[in-house]
Amino acid sequence: MKYNILIGGSAGQGIETSASILEWIFKASGLEVFTTRDYMSRIRGGHNFIQIRFGDEKLTSHAIELDGIIAVNNETAELHKERLKEDGFILGDTNLTPNSQNVILEMTKTAKEIGNARVSGSVAVGAVMKIFGLELEKAQKVLQEFFNEKVLDVNVEAVSRGYHMATTKYNLPTKEDKNRYLINGNEGIALGALAAGVKFYSAYPMTPSTSIMNYISAKMEEAKVVVEQAEDEIAGINMAIGASYAGVRAMTGTSGGGFCLKVEALGLAGMIEAPLVVANIQRPGPATGFPTRTEQADLKFIINSSHGEFPKMVIAVRDPEDAFYQTVRAFNLADKYQMPVIILGDQYHADSTTTMDAFDFDKVTIERHLADADQYKDKEYKRYALTPSGISDRLIPGRTHGNVVLVDSDEHDEYGFITESAEVRVNMVNKRMNKLKVLEEELLEPRFFGKEDCEVLLVGWGSTQGALKEAVETLNEKGGSFGALVYGDIYPMPIKTFQKMAKTAKTIINVEQNATGQLGSLLVENTGIRPHKNILKYDGRQISAGEIVHKLEGGEG
Repeated sequence: MKYNILIGGSAGQGIETSASILEWIFKASGLEVFTTRDYMSRIRGGHNFIQIRFGDEKLTSHAIELDGIIAVNNETAELHKERLKEDGFILGDTNLTPNSQNVILEMTKTAKEIGNARVSGSVAVGAVMKIFGLELEKAQKVLQEFFNEKVLDVNVEAVSRGYHMATTKYNLPTKEDKNRYLINGNEGIALGALAAGVKFYSAYPMTPSTSIMNYISAKMEEAKVVVEQAEDEIAGINMAIGASYAGVRAMTGTSGGGFCLKVEALGLAGMIEAPLVVANIQRPGPATGFPTRTEQADLKFIINSSHGEFPKMVIAVRDPEDAFYQTVRAFNLADKYQMPVIILGDQYHADSTTTMDAFDFDKVTIERHLADADQYKDKEYKRYALTPSGISDRLIPGRTHGNVVLVDSDEHDEYGFITESAEVRVNMVNKRMNKLKVLEEELLEPRFFGKEDCEVLLVGWGSTQGALKEAVETLNEKGGSFGALVYGDIYPMPIKTFQKMAKTAKTIINVEQNATGQLGSLLVENTGIRPHKNILKYDGRQISAGEIVHKLEGGEG
């Protein structure tokens, strides 16, 4: 049993607060929740909406059809009524046009009677609770987390009044809420960084990556992390590289336009072999593009970022839980291989919240891979000593008397001194690139969902996981033979599972949020196997399971 409601209005009308309260109330009632946010790049006006999907079974993506619309203004009702199910409802104030589906309540009048016209959203919250048969008591603790003492009582009263103004339409089977999180993708990345022991985060604010910096900065004192809001993107990455050279775990984050400015410094990290974690949270480009919407069009740019050839790794995060564990792993791999590791997310993943079980910290290890300084007290130190793996001993500068940790952006010899030698150049390029051969042994194959012997194999990456999983489940329930591979580790590309499944699948379909099928072309490049078809979406809105099913069943549009 699952339901899908939408709360919409203009920026500044408080829909974010109302939606957040509702999703936490659903969680407190022991329900599974998946919330997506669609907002315009403006502080006031326009049309924003938030969808909350909830029920008694795990939810991994959003849906198109709506069971209910909470219309803070009439524009919301007009824009979304075509998506409403036949037995759905539209909840609104007295200016809402009367019809059989509309639930009209005197929300503004009630708020004014209570003594604060701004609490009309809380009246709506109470009404939604009653419509879905939730216990009023579940709201009390949630409201305490959202409001200070000055306005708590008036909001509690507003929720109560709204609750008693509505009638129950659905009866949700609720249960006790256990130790679970309600978390979005960027919070998953931020928590993963903290669990990995990040000690320096520097970035220039850029939607939709900024919430990573905001979360880590909120934990600065508690986690003893330095967070620096840099003056620009170039400074942000160079500060992180400097912190890494000094011996601390460092990270920077941005979106596509900001990453463009960071690529020269990314090459510096590659040349001096400095561990570095970079989060690139994608949005549609080029240029400013759609600042507050989603896309997966940076993939090939990220893989090929910066001039020259040097080892790097690209990991696409698929959901908040995956983001947590993969971010921890990104720091460990960056340390081990002394190279940049780039975490690829997107606006949909960044801003969508979902319920999940508590993290298992038994799975979390911090692997620093620093050399023992004592062994170099009476021994010559070569920062870039040639080794079969390409990995040289790394010392923290200033820790070993008589040894300098020398780095330079020019090509250099084993000690770090600038060179013009052709032989040394070849040796150093080979040394750096050899790391990728060792890294191949640690790559994680894509996740698989569906029938093992499927006739139709869907492939995707990152945030399309939820929609692909649900689409495969729906199609198989209808008697189909479908499976889906969803990539996380994406460069270097693990290919064994795809090659194996491609031998038996009759049709391979690539599903992506871009216009050119970038994952599909990477599969051709790495395996020689070309998907038979693409399902591509690049309007700034995330693809849903329903859209994938519609396309696979021969639908247009």
